[in-house]
Amino acid sequence: MKTKEIRDLIDFISQSGLNEVNIETDELKLSIKRNPETQVIESHGTPITTVPVPASPAPVTVENIAQTTSPEDPATAASDIENYIEIKSPMIGTFFRSPNPESGPFLSVGDTVEAGQTVCIVEAMKLFNEIESEISGKVIKVLVEDTTPVEYDQPLFLVDPS
Repeated sequence: MKTKEIRDLIDFISQSGLNEVNIETDELKLSIKRNPETQVIESHGTPITTVPVPASPAPVTVENIAQTTSPEDPATAASDIENYIEIKSPMIGTFFRSPNPESGPFLSVGDTVEAGQTVCIVEAMKLFNEIESEISGKVIKVLVEDTTPVEYDQPLFLVDPS
């Protein structure tokens, strides 16, 4: 399956309310279950990977971010939150902040990001996908811990475009 097809499938499942979907082709066997917290992907009958799938993560909203920031931090004052833009994950997978374990992160809080710049890697089905920013600005907050699972359209970074 292509990445776009997987994204469309995830959108369909999340909107339909289905609890389980199984797809099988010659190259791929995909089983997605909402209630059990694992997803097993098989190729030619052999398991490739097991990925934890959160039931439904709490959406990150402007109010949630304002509550988690400290009042001493002027860069993330509640009055400025609505001016920030989120960089979101274009796919489900595992979030990596750096290109390899020996390197530093692509982005840290306070860094300036340019449109088209690689901000992280999302690994999906053993493919490492470089995620590029669609906006320019200053990184205010990293919303996801390194090497944790992320969902489609989940916010990864909070950026001040001014």
